[in-house]
Amino acid sequence: MSDDSGGVSDDSGGVSDDGFEAGASRSQGDPRVLIAMNIALSAGFSATIVWGLDLLGAADLTFINVATGAILLFALTYVITLQ
Repeated sequence: MSDDSGGVSDDSGGVSDDGFEAGASRSQGDPRVLIAMNIALSAGFSATIVWGLDLLGAADLTFINVATGAILLFALTYVITLQ
């Protein structure tokens, strides 16, 4: 006979607490991955913001402006997540 619960069940007939959510809540993750994701997302978001400011005529779309925005955004999110 086949077990339809995917092989994960407890004695009460329900699904046990050893699923993805329980594992993800206990996992700290690799800090290098978090930093790399923060860099990539900060750069993309900064480029979008500077592009929008360029459309409005408030700032020029240059590498320096995008890099400055990315560094500021990276630093802000890094400090906020340390708390």
